[in-house]
Amino acid sequence: MNRALPAVRLRVPTHEDAVVWHRIFDDPDVMEFHGGASAELSVYEELTARQRRHDAQLGFCLWSMLDESGRVIGFTGAQPWENDWGPTGEIEIGWRLAREHWGKGYVTAAAVETLERVRATGLKGVVAMVDAGNSRSIAVTRRLGMRLAETFTAPVSRREGHCYRLDL
Repeated sequence: MNRALPAVRLRVPTHEDAVVWHRIFDDPDVMEFHGGASAELSVYEELTARQRRHDAQLGFCLWSMLDESGRVIGFTGAQPWENDWGPTGEIEIGWRLAREHWGKGYVTAAAVETLERVRATGLKGVVAMVDAGNSRSIAVTRRLGMRLAETFTAPVSRREGHCYRLDL
């Protein structure tokens, strides 16, 4: 990437961030590769609570992503892959961003910071599970230096996905 990345800050999500995440992700474009619709607010309340536990126990989580003005614009970070399919037990990095901020480098900047933080905890590698049609997220994995390790069919959506890996 040749352009300068924007300033971005990551912080452990607060209980209030659940409301913000719910609002941001109530956009069909944002949720295109995540079931198409935002979950109920209670799902985001549980998700932000789980991320606070992950941060306390593991030293990383899905952090709230803040723009230059301090406004929450999405999340990025890492968490254990807890599904009973795919890279079970491995650490997955991921991101989700408000539509109005797409194409500005926020996810790449935040993902680079995520890799620095998880590397500091002693992790030896991470994965990213990406829908095969999600060209924007695939581009981020490439900018991070990740390699396509395998393809799969997601059990619920029946869509093709990619598992990218990066050794730290």
